[in-house]
Amino acid sequence: MQDFVVFDHVCKTYQMGDVRIEALKDASFTIDEGEICVIVGQSGAGKTTLLNILGGMDRLTSGHVLLAGEDVADYSRKRLTTYRRHEVGFVFQFYNLLPNMTALENVQIASQLCKDPLPADEVLRQVGLGERMQNFPAQLSGGEQQRVALARALVTKPNILLLDEPLSALDRKVRAEMQYEIRNLQRQIGTTTVFVTHDQEEALTMSDQIILLHDGQIEQQGDPFTIYSQPASVFASDFLGKANLLSGVLACEDGVWCVCSENVRIPVNHVGGREGDTVKTAVRGEYFEFCTPETEGANPFHLEKKIFTGLSWKLIGTLGTQPLDISALGTHAGTLSEGDNLFVRIRPENVVYYNNN
Repeated sequence: MQDFVVFDHVCKTYQMGDVRIEALKDASFTIDEGEICVIVGQSGAGKTTLLNILGGMDRLTSGHVLLAGEDVADYSRKRLTTYRRHEVGFVFQFYNLLPNMTALENVQIASQLCKDPLPADEVLRQVGLGERMQNFPAQLSGGEQQRVALARALVTKPNILLLDEPLSALDRKVRAEMQYEIRNLQRQIGTTTVFVTHDQEEALTMSDQIILLHDGQIEQQGDPFTIYSQPASVFASDFLGKANLLSGVLACEDGVWCVCSENVRIPVNHVGGREGDTVKTAVRGEYFEFCTPETEGANPFHLEKKIFTGLSWKLIGTLGTQPLDISALGTHAGTLSEGDNLFVRIRPENVVYYNNN
């Protein structure tokens, strides 16, 4: 695989009267050809700004954006127009379909902008609308309308596909179906895809690679499993999946490193810091294991409340004196009672810690 998209120290600043807003701050990353990269972050993090710069709809303030080796920032207005019309496919949150035209006609209009488009009916069949292409937008569901918008973006055979919150207007069930369909279609056609969302679960589901933005800066970049299991910061640990943040003091006891607080010892793989440093650990709730008091690494857990979520039990309580949420599968969790005093352990490979000093 080779780098198809390269962001090299990209900055974007907006001046609004006397106010200077830094939307992107020294953003650098790469996207491989053929992969789907999800840009995720809170509202105002810079996601849409990044997408607009990549799509040629906004100019960067400094830095470079390379697409297949060409610097988009150097494009003339004429070249930029060609780039937007023929080389980039856009799909937005709102479908923007022409209401007086059928699904087929909506896609055919886009194909007229391209010298060598794909057959519109073929693309509609590819997105699962072979039997609905003669229907008008008002006769289509939200998911079907978004499929038309996707077909419209693909018919021009774009070099890169950009999707900006395309599923946020759909209900949960349809959204999950569309996530699967877009992911499957992207794998079939192999078009390099950048997908923007604020939904953490969607980011993990859809991506080959995730770029987490925070306040205009890249907080972390990597594959979904690495970002979930090894978050690079407190923000990353709490944004992509809910982590338990437990404070303590770094110590080495009989050659074993741990984070200690009142009545609690959390084992860690030592990756920096000195004994006595105040640190914060991030631990996913599903990584805790119930055990007996005699088990090595056992820590006291007081169960205050349990909630059945359908897939698992959410167990809310305290580890020592600190709040803790555990996500537990199986029938054993269902037999526990609120008020129980239990013991749990955590393996060091499932703990990440951050030095506060």
